[in-house]
Amino acid sequence: MKRQIAERSGRDAEDRAARWLEAQGWAVVARRVKTKAGEIDLIMRREGLVAFVEVKWRLRPAELDLAIDERRLARVAAAAEAVAHDYLAPGDDMRIDVILLAPGTPPRHIANAWQP
Repeated sequence: MKRQIAERSGRDAEDRAARWLEAQGWAVVARRVKTKAGEIDLIMRREGLVAFVEVKWRLRPAELDLAIDERRLARVAAAAEAVAHDYLAPGDDMRIDVILLAPGTPPRHIANAWQP
């Protein structure tokens, strides 16, 4: 039962993040893209840029600071590299972004979060 609740919370957070990014001028290209390296929550496009977005939801805003780390970002980056050819047009740039969400707080967007 806990797993189902966590799954639903994750999907709700991804929907909220997608809506927030759309309001910022981004377009949803794909959701929940699975690769051997890991899963990409959202793939978004705006003006020659494709963002592979990791979405993290926590019950308490204070927990957001610990929601993402280098290991998780490396997995997202590896997954993005595995499928980038399917989403990038010639001349496009790509980056890894993170959206952090918690009740009662605005989304925290970390653009270009992964820079190896």
